[in-house]
Amino acid sequence: MKGYGPASYGESFADVYDSWYHDVSDVGATVAGVRTLASRGPILELGVGTGRLAVPLAAAGETVVGIDASSAMLTRLAAKPGGHNVMCIKADMAALPVAPQGFTVAFAAFNTFFNLTDGSAQQRCLDRVAAALRPGGCLVIEGFLPPSEGLNDGGVSVRSVDVDTAVVTISEHDAAEQLIRGQHVELSEAGIRMRPWMLHYRTPEQLDSAASAAGFLLESRWANWQGAPVTDHSEVHVSVYRLGPVS
Repeated sequence: MKGYGPASYGESFADVYDSWYHDVSDVGATVAGVRTLASRGPILELGVGTGRLAVPLAAAGETVVGIDASSAMLTRLAAKPGGHNVMCIKADMAALPVAPQGFTVAFAAFNTFFNLTDGSAQQRCLDRVAAALRPGGCLVIEGFLPPSEGLNDGGVSVRSVDVDTAVVTISEHDAAEQLIRGQHVELSEAGIRMRPWMLHYRTPEQLDSAASAAGFLLESRWANWQGAPVTDHSEVHVSVYRLGPVS
């Protein structure tokens, strides 16, 4: 997808993110899980977006720093009640400009890590996160589990139909590159709005290997933030990695 960069997703979706994705995952369970892992230490959120998770984390008394490449997303976050309690940094996740050993936990919520659209960018992100964490700190990545039978090749589907708008999703899947390119095409009387997105997904085993190269070891893997076990029917995984040996 020519012209697609680190800020493209956020700039395209900031105005609809809260209405379209407010329930994409369990906010309460995510906040509780991150707080437990942080043990009152500073928290780094990768791809903080409009603060769906960072704002309630800060409201609970946690120190939260959010990274996002999109000015539009960060502007929305700052305008929210309590948004001023989240320290925001405009930057690409693959080039974290944060002080070393400053955080007890870093996390990338629902598929956010896959928004880094090539393997080298993902590895750079893991390396930078490792440097940003205190000794023994942990990284949590939440992502979808590719089905064992493989993903389809993409196509066209209807996302929503309202009185004055309709949204159609168009996507294509490159299985060899593990890359999904898509557009949410919003049709209304005002015209057509294109909202591009791209995911470079990894299997859990591939994530484990990349994390290991950055100095992380897998500590646990759940099917959700409540700690349910991963089964053959699970669609999502929450993987917790820790720096150094796991006791």
